[in-house]
Amino acid sequence: MLFRSTILFTIALAFILSSCAPQHADLVVAKFGDNQIKMKEFEDSYAKNVGSIEAAKKDSLSKLKNFLDLYLNFKMKLRDAEVRGYGDDPALKQELTDYKKKVGVTYLLEKNIVEPGIKDLYDKRKWELRVSHLMIRPDSTGEEAARKHTQAILDSIKSGKSFEEMVSKYTQDSFSKQSGGDIFYVTAGQLPVEFEDAAYNTPVGQVYPSVVRTKYGFHIIKVTEKRERVPQIRASHILISFNNSKGVADTAFAKAKLDSVLRALKSGEDFGKVAMRYSDDTGSKQQGGDLNYFERRMMVKEFDEAAFNLNVGQVSGVVKTTFGYHIIKVTDKKPYPPFEDEKENLKKIFKQSRYQGEYDTLIAHLKVKYNFKVNDNNLNYLVTRSDSVKIGGDHPKMDEIKNVEVLSYAGTTVNFQDFFTKLNGSNDYLNKLITLDLLKGAANKFGADYLLDEEALNLEKTNSEFASLMEDYRNGIFIFKLQDDEVWSKINFDSTKLFNYYASTKNNYVFPDRINFSEIFTHKDSLIKNYYNLLKKGDDFDSIASKYTERPGYAEKAGNYGLVEINNSALSQEANKLKNSGDYSNPFSNADGYSIVKLVTKEPSRIKSFEEAKAEVSGAFQESESKRLEQEYIDQLKSKYKPVIHYDILEQAFKD
Repeated sequence: MLFRSTILFTIALAFILSSCAPQHADLVVAKFGDNQIKMKEFEDSYAKNVGSIEAAKKDSLSKLKNFLDLYLNFKMKLRDAEVRGYGDDPALKQELTDYKKKVGVTYLLEKNIVEPGIKDLYDKRKWELRVSHLMIRPDSTGEEAARKHTQAILDSIKSGKSFEEMVSKYTQDSFSKQSGGDIFYVTAGQLPVEFEDAAYNTPVGQVYPSVVRTKYGFHIIKVTEKRERVPQIRASHILISFNNSKGVADTAFAKAKLDSVLRALKSGEDFGKVAMRYSDDTGSKQQGGDLNYFERRMMVKEFDEAAFNLNVGQVSGVVKTTFGYHIIKVTDKKPYPPFEDEKENLKKIFKQSRYQGEYDTLIAHLKVKYNFKVNDNNLNYLVTRSDSVKIGGDHPKMDEIKNVEVLSYAGTTVNFQDFFTKLNGSNDYLNKLITLDLLKGAANKFGADYLLDEEALNLEKTNSEFASLMEDYRNGIFIFKLQDDEVWSKINFDSTKLFNYYASTKNNYVFPDRINFSEIFTHKDSLIKNYYNLLKKGDDFDSIASKYTERPGYAEKAGNYGLVEINNSALSQEANKLKNSGDYSNPFSNADGYSIVKLVTKEPSRIKSFEEAKAEVSGAFQESESKRLEQEYIDQLKSKYKPVIHYDILEQAFKD
């Protein structure tokens, strides 16, 4: 009994102690002033810095300590920025607002339209549909009459009439009429959005329950097949043309040749060899009939259907097209690619086919959300005060109408002066006369921009990812201003200081061993020998180089390279073998041709003068002063906030 009581007491005590202990996320790894850095904040920041939690877990304790030291300095700087009132600085607030609009609008469109759009497109494009349709154009009867006519046909189909019979009787698509309305296999991104969405929402064998309007007319849509899509296949074929060797149609000749092909294949002869011997397709026969990879609808319908129904390695029967008889062999099929591999292609398709519609839907939603209104009465008035006024210059009556409201949203009004300024800045309206249609169109176009800006400014409230992005940017501009105030603006490039710095560090600015040489260069062996003979006879090296060297840009310098490091090139190394100024080498070959080099002078390694080293000294001085001033600033912060780091607690990082 005593033993049981002891166990229960131990368990209870452990529970009490664990309940009193802070959770892992709340462990304090550092303090400065009245502020704390807790484990969760540290872990999140470190993982972001190295790319992921998984990468962070692999890092050593010393790396964690180094990061915490830097992060503590960063947090003290941010606290100092807060104390200095940077958050209320008008210039910084405006910079943050401008950035929030710019990045926020891009973020909105990407997250609300593009990302979900391309993911939906990717999922749809895993499948291909075989679709038939009946189409009525509104050309002569008019929009409403065409709609009613199409609806009446659809009602008949719903009542039991044959879809194919109705197509034969009524469709105005002459291309698909003879095949019961069949438009073959399609996948997402190939058809008008309205048609496509209806097709993907129709079960196989059924007709979409509503009339669909596209830019081509009114459609009744039936899906006849749905299958997993093969993006591309690779196939070879043997073509037997209907024409004989003289180019004359000869069915008997074609069938006889086809029989020879079939016998050869049946006997086990290699498909490629048979194609090379018999195929009439001059573009592929030398490659054994190989057509490379192709997608759906790239070949004629009969060929396409036969090829895409074959398995890899399988050979078709005889396929007849307008070109002749084909025998097809599929040699490879490409699988549907992973999303990341297909992403850029999906974006391109989405932008071309769906983006504008999704964008318009988003703007319509924002118009309701922010109570967007265009003041039509005022637009009419503005037109009366803008007779013969063109966009791109001054408005003669601006003082009279500048405060007239054009539009409003979210409690904000846009007056005509601001609106006209925006018009003048847009190439879409340049040199156009002010009309009611122009003002209405521009009001809605610019209104979309205003609404997106407004939504971007409110995005932090609803989107934690964007809020984090904005916090990072805000911290960045605060740190930049602190660095400017405390470091960069305090660096004094006084010439005396710069020279004194040079004097104390001049051993850092050293020329290596250098050489000055000249070259006579030619691409021809016979010419270099001729120039060498001239030198031997006493002709001046510089004169020969000025007249004859073929190295671009060196004739005007008499072939001179000036002072360069000895190991700068094969030429400088060759020149360094010479002992006395004026000595020249024997002809030798190099990568470009043939050369003779002359030694002008050798200069041993030496310390650079102040003038020679000035650019380097300035850079080094700036770096040195930056480090000194940065350390002074950090020391001030440490003195003020008296930071404490709990390295022992840091050992638990990424362990829970």
